[in-house]
Amino acid sequence: MAAQPRKFTADDIEAHIQDIQNRRASLARPQATELNGEDERVRLDGGGYYDSDIYDNANGNKYENYVESIGLDDLDDDDDDGGTTLGKKGVGGTYTAPRLFLNEMVDKDHDPMAQYKRPTIAEREDEYRARRRMQVISPERVDPFADGGKTPDMNARTYAHIIKESRLQGEEAVIRKTMQERAKEGTLQPVVTNGEAQKAAPRKRGRWDQTAEDTPQTKKKANWEAETPSIARWDETPGRPKGSETPGATPGQSTRMWDATPGHATPGHETPGHEKTTPSARRNRWDETPKTDRGETPGHSSGWAETPRTDRGAGDLIQETPTPSASKRRSRWDETPAAQTPSATPSGAMTPSTPHTPSMTPGMMTPGGITPGGTTPVGPKAFGMATPSPAHVNMTPEQIHAFRWEREIDERNRPMTDEELDTLFPPGYEILPPPQGYVPIRTPARKLIATPTPMMGTPQGFYMPKEGMTPKHDDSQPKGNLPLLKPEDAQYFDKLLQDVDEESLSPEEQKERKIMKLLLKIKNGTPPMRKAALRQITDKAREFGAGPLFNQILPLLMSPTLEDQERHLLVKVIDRVLYKLDDLVRPYVHKILVVIEPLLIDEDYYARVEGREIISNLAKAAGLATMISTMRPDIDNIDEYVRNTTARAFAVVASALGIPSLLPFLKAVCKSKKSWQARHTGIKIVQQIAILMGCAILPHLRSLVEIIEHGLIDEQQKVRTITALALAALAEAATPYGIESFDSVLKPLWRGIRQHRGKGLAAFLKAIGYLIPLMDGEYADYYTREVMLILIREFQSPDEEMKKIVLKVVKQCCATDGVEPGYIKEEILPHFFKHFWNHRMALDRRNYRQLVDTTVEIANKVGASEIVNRIVDDLKDENEQYRKMVMETIEKIMANLGAADIDSRLEEQLIDGILYAFQEQTTEDVVMLNGFGTIVNALGSRVKAYLPQICGTILWRLNNKSAKVRQQAADLISRIAVVMKTCQEEKLMGHLGVVLYEYLGEEYPEVLGSILGALKGIVNVIGMHKMNPPIKDLLPRLTPILKNRHEKVQENCIDLVGRIADRGPEYVSPREWMRICFELLELLKAHKKAIRRATVNTFGYIAKAIGPHDVLATLLNNLKVQERQNRVCTTVAIAIVAETCSPFTVLPGLMNEYRVPELNVQNGVLKSLSFLFEYIGEMGKDYIYAVTSLLEDALMDRDLVHRQTACAAIKHMAIGVYGFGCEDALIHLLNYVWPNIFETSPHLVQAFMDSVEGLRVALGPQKILQYVLQGLFHPARKVRDVYWKIYNNLYIGAQDALVAGYPRIMNMGNNVYTRDELDVIL
Repeated sequence: MAAQPRKFTADDIEAHIQDIQNRRASLARPQATELNGEDERVRLDGGGYYDSDIYDNANGNKYENYVESIGLDDLDDDDDDGGTTLGKKGVGGTYTAPRLFLNEMVDKDHDPMAQYKRPTIAEREDEYRARRRMQVISPERVDPFADGGKTPDMNARTYAHIIKESRLQGEEAVIRKTMQERAKEGTLQPVVTNGEAQKAAPRKRGRWDQTAEDTPQTKKKANWEAETPSIARWDETPGRPKGSETPGATPGQSTRMWDATPGHATPGHETPGHEKTTPSARRNRWDETPKTDRGETPGHSSGWAETPRTDRGAGDLIQETPTPSASKRRSRWDETPAAQTPSATPSGAMTPSTPHTPSMTPGMMTPGGITPGGTTPVGPKAFGMATPSPAHVNMTPEQIHAFRWEREIDERNRPMTDEELDTLFPPGYEILPPPQGYVPIRTPARKLIATPTPMMGTPQGFYMPKEGMTPKHDDSQPKGNLPLLKPEDAQYFDKLLQDVDEESLSPEEQKERKIMKLLLKIKNGTPPMRKAALRQITDKAREFGAGPLFNQILPLLMSPTLEDQERHLLVKVIDRVLYKLDDLVRPYVHKILVVIEPLLIDEDYYARVEGREIISNLAKAAGLATMISTMRPDIDNIDEYVRNTTARAFAVVASALGIPSLLPFLKAVCKSKKSWQARHTGIKIVQQIAILMGCAILPHLRSLVEIIEHGLIDEQQKVRTITALALAALAEAATPYGIESFDSVLKPLWRGIRQHRGKGLAAFLKAIGYLIPLMDGEYADYYTREVMLILIREFQSPDEEMKKIVLKVVKQCCATDGVEPGYIKEEILPHFFKHFWNHRMALDRRNYRQLVDTTVEIANKVGASEIVNRIVDDLKDENEQYRKMVMETIEKIMANLGAADIDSRLEEQLIDGILYAFQEQTTEDVVMLNGFGTIVNALGSRVKAYLPQICGTILWRLNNKSAKVRQQAADLISRIAVVMKTCQEEKLMGHLGVVLYEYLGEEYPEVLGSILGALKGIVNVIGMHKMNPPIKDLLPRLTPILKNRHEKVQENCIDLVGRIADRGPEYVSPREWMRICFELLELLKAHKKAIRRATVNTFGYIAKAIGPHDVLATLLNNLKVQERQNRVCTTVAIAIVAETCSPFTVLPGLMNEYRVPELNVQNGVLKSLSFLFEYIGEMGKDYIYAVTSLLEDALMDRDLVHRQTACAAIKHMAIGVYGFGCEDALIHLLNYVWPNIFETSPHLVQAFMDSVEGLRVALGPQKILQYVLQGLFHPARKVRDVYWKIYNNLYIGAQDALVAGYPRIMNMGNNVYTRDELDVIL
């Protein structure tokens, strides 16, 4: 009987669970961290343990994170955590890396979006160049030559105004500088002004608190005190200076207490500030009606009940303000300024304006004290702006008040200075650097735009949309066919965002909007859109006018978010517009210069060229007088940046308009007695002219030297320095001529190098360094010996700039003919190597370059071994940068002088040194590679003994794990392959070839390219028959590599395949060559021209090897593709195949292909014929009759490109068969070419002119002249123009040969046309 299954009770189950839990607990014992005893070691049959230091498993519980119970319901736990902690054991016994290792992989400064960001000009500018954005685009100036030179309007900005402003700025800068200096010294004391005294006075009592005795005693003021605002009780409104009621009030006249307020009948009648005495009537204090104690408020006229003035004299003006009577009581709220346009005197019949909230500042004065009169001016005056912008002119008083209130808030909320923050914070805080790429807002205009002031028509804040009304700014992109608007462009193109009916706008607004659209298309549009807009803005430039154009273009160019491409486009607009506007540009010259001058110091070469081009065109358009009057105030500007850019701009003007026209002005500026800045800038202009124009200064050299020579003895150090630099530039430009022009400056320069130190001495040394090469040998030797004493003393100067100049001077002195090698060896070399050949010089790139050049120049004089001996041991120096400098120097010396004077001992040191330097480099640099290659090639066959060692190094490095090392080793093989052939080391080369063949599976394309280059080098020198591996094995390995899209791989591979196809085609089967042909078709798409050129040549080699028919079939089939580049390369390849295999093998198939009714194919055939006749030259005489009918058909085709290509083919054909008696076919073709004379397509016109030129050569000019005479005197100008163009070409090409072809014209009356002597000759 079967046993009954045992039944488990609840107690059994509980006991079983308890048992399992106990066993689990026994497994979870702590793991040891150190093996101290036997029992702690890992047993053979036991489990291992984890290193708790790494895996952070302190409690050793393997099951710590396991879920030990399952919920009864089916729902998941809600409180599951987001994953395991880094560096700890995860669920399931897996481990993640510790946090410190993960952090190592993260670069905190790495910006993942950096490659997608568009770089702006502002981001790459240094602090000095960034100052361009702080320049103000000045208002337009009057053109004195406009309208026949009539007197300009009084309010226009003339030269006098600008000079006055410039002087005021200069004086202000001097005062500020003085104040700063005195503040540093602690001698600056605040002066208590009347305004401050008034603030300090006790609080004014109420009107009812005053008694008769409280009337203040006023003291009579002297005339010299007249400008200080009075605070006497009865004088004027408190806080208002004298004479401020009327703009015509003049300081300097009598300001007695009871004098009348002077006025003008019309505001603006007199230039403000123009000194003139205004008559004022003396009157008794009792003649006037008493004033109210609150004083007069502007904008309020006299009341009805006031006592009229009876003592008005003849000199008084009607507009003088009567004094209001005391009987008229005013509310304190009436003192708000009146809403009126600023006029000379408050209006007589003005109603008090809407009351305002009282201002924050007592007395309603602007905090900055802009309006000293206490009145709030209206309009542009409120801003303190010299020239208002259009948006600010028509503002209501409320808006002006809001603007001033906002300005006060801005002043109060200005950022705290470092000093203020230091006083607030306890110690321990540090100033963090700004984030990378952060550009602070510097331009005041941008600050205003950043938080725009509410203007009329601007939507303010959030508003609920009303039914039937659409908000103005409903979209962030403009309507219509316009490109996308970038966020940073919104401030310039915001008007395009407003949906307005353009018909309702005024003509000026329509014009502004049109210009804005065109500029947006040019700046942000696609190329076709940009091209059309550029043409439109150029054609309509005079219609738009200079003002509207430049007022929009120039602020765009000052934008801090501008990119290089955008700047290039906008500069192009200015260039085109200048050409059209011509002299209309004169009032805007300074505006343009402010924006364009900074381009002259841009780090981008093309930007500098563009800047010079614009200023040159501007000078030609505006004329010399305008350019000088515009730029004259900037010559002695207080800002060095402005002076620097102005000097460069003047040099461009001189190059555009000629140096002689500018010489008188330069002479005056350089001898200015008023300011040293003007002298400095004038001399800098001469320096920049020399740098810019080079040897073109030679005719004017003496004049330029005479203009600046006095600067060498100027009292200002900066002027002396710039003069020496200018002389150096003149001497450099004049080299090797013109030493006689410098006679007058030699003595001052000589005296200067003994008197000066530091930067001054550096400049004087530079000048002498450039003058010595101009001298005769004996003088050069004498001056070199004299100046060398000072140079050797300055060898130990710590100043980097001085080092560069000293090295330059030493180089020039040593290169001069008269200086003896013996003198250099004995006197210069010991000091030179002691002070310059050190590690520090190798660290600075500019010093490094200059030192290498100077050392090479000395070696040219004293010999290679002298220098190499001194530096060869430094090839084993521990400093890698220094080793590179030594290697580069030796490389250049041996490239120039060879290895003839290198003895065997030096040769050993040299090879040892270069091998050490090559192997020890940590960063693979082309300097070491070039040096190694040059030295080995210079030594030639002498290197045979060292080749096994060199090849061993190369093979070892070819196996290196670093791709750069492998690449460099392969490159070195290609450099030294020729030397290995010279040393007859063919076995070694075969071994290298096999190794390289094995490395053709290289994964890095750069390295693979170098390996192919090395194989190519070996194949070139060893020959096909000796090549190891054999060519039949090598070429099939190259076929798949042709698919590689990397340019370096493609170029080297196609070169190698082409070389094999040229020299050893028989080693490879025709089937393999055809396979390669199909691969080569893809290479015709390559971007690099060298690859395409090598490819089409290879087709020729392959065709020669396997016959043209298969290759031609492949190529003709390729004419059907869409890509133009591919088709053009195919046509070239067909022509090359024809040249290689004779045209008769190609022409039948080519002409047959023309029957395919497809445009691309037919054009391809014609293009092939064009190249074919170009390549085969005189062989074309045998094929010209065969292709004539095909060319006839092409010249009658409706398609322009057919006729254009046929014309090109006829040109090459005609030039090729000149003198071979094919004139009949050519005249026949000329009859088909000639009807294209009136075509307008520029490409076809050019092709037609070329073919006529070719036919002129083949047929003779007389035959073409017979065709031309038909249309030379046609009544229609368009017809005549073309015929005269052809005649001019004939005349240029064959002037004498035309004489015999001129028609004979019989004598008519008094006109004699016959030339008897010509008849005799003929």
